[in-house]
Amino acid sequence: MAPTDETGQEAQQSSPFGTTPPAPPPAGGDAGPNGRMPRWLPRALVLALALVAVFQLGSWAFHQLTGLLINILIAFFLALAIEPAVSWMASRGMRRGLATFIVFIGVIIVAAGFVTLLGSILADQIIKMIEGFPSYLDSVINWINTHFKTDLKRVDIQEGLLRSDWLRNYVQNSATGVLDVSAQVIGGLFQLLTIALFSFYFAADGPRLRRTICSLLPPARQAEVLRAWEIAVNKTGGYIYSRGLMALISGVAHFVLLQALDVPYAPVLAVWVGLVSQFIPTIGTYLAGALPMLIAFTVNPWYALWVLIFVVIYQQFENYVLQPKLTSKTVDIHPAVAFGSVIAGTALLGAVGALIAIPAIATLQAFLGAYVKRYAVTDDPRVHGHRRGEGPSLVTRARGLWARRARTERAEGGQSEDGRSDGGRSEDGGSGRSPD
Repeated sequence: MAPTDETGQEAQQSSPFGTTPPAPPPAGGDAGPNGRMPRWLPRALVLALALVAVFQLGSWAFHQLTGLLINILIAFFLALAIEPAVSWMASRGMRRGLATFIVFIGVIIVAAGFVTLLGSILADQIIKMIEGFPSYLDSVINWINTHFKTDLKRVDIQEGLLRSDWLRNYVQNSATGVLDVSAQVIGGLFQLLTIALFSFYFAADGPRLRRTICSLLPPARQAEVLRAWEIAVNKTGGYIYSRGLMALISGVAHFVLLQALDVPYAPVLAVWVGLVSQFIPTIGTYLAGALPMLIAFTVNPWYALWVLIFVVIYQQFENYVLQPKLTSKTVDIHPAVAFGSVIAGTALLGAVGALIAIPAIATLQAFLGAYVKRYAVTDDPRVHGHRRGEGPSLVTRARGLWARRARTERAEGGQSEDGRSDGGRSEDGGSGRSPD
């Protein structure tokens, strides 16, 4: 006979040992027997909200202080650049603050003199171009009328320009933009003052700053920090030294050209080309050559072409001959790596990144080089650019034969000289005593 529902359910739920298993949890999804929230969940929510708030506040503060951080970075690299000169003066008994002040005064005097001379050149050339503009315009109009059979007149062109809407809008926009330009100039001066103050403090209080940083680290880390600091000083100073030397050579070469072409203001233009071409990476050469070309064009249009040709040829000479020899012992960085670092620095920090990219990468490369283990390279033809089973090229074999022949000739020449000298000594020894 079939059991009832109650007895059947009890029979199904009962275990073989006579005990009843625990009831399953309710389907409502409650966390506990009374449906309470876990104790750790509010704390986790508060902690997550606090982390999000701190991240947002830090991101906002970083974006607001980006300009100040970039200025501090520039000041730090400037302090590293003048560190060798300041340390040299301090080692001679001069106070470090006074030595830093003397170096800064020298840099400011040189920069101010250069800017003043360059400004006077630009003002004079602009005045000459404005005064000579009617004659330039007449020559262009005559050339157009001669070749295209037109009947243009300078008076009509001037009246058309004065009555044009483009000129009227340009004057209005320039008048309204005077305040913006003034604000940018004031902001630029404030940035220069900030960089100068921070770099002065970094250079004058360099030992104290190093001691403060090292006091927060264990002895092993202190040695690494001091070593990295020393490498940064050497690489940054070497970069400035090599660039200054190349700027001097470039300035002398361009001065000879400009003086030969009788271009006015040749000394200042040569200084301009040397400094801008060396301390503004990638595009500095073209920016530096534009001003001499413009001034040479006012003297003779063909002179501008000669200046352009000379700038291009000298740039190739500098890239492939001069720069590798001067930077091999100071910066010691591959040209491709230097070019890539300049592009990366420009993408990250703009013009500032382009200026500090090369010394920063050189410092990082020199610091990491001590922790990279190097092995002897196997003597495989593929290492030298040859395929397996393929010997050296004809040029390489010819060079090897020529080198062995030169060594053999030097060895034979040395032996013959030794024989002659021995013979001379024996003859002298034989005739050392007189027959008397």
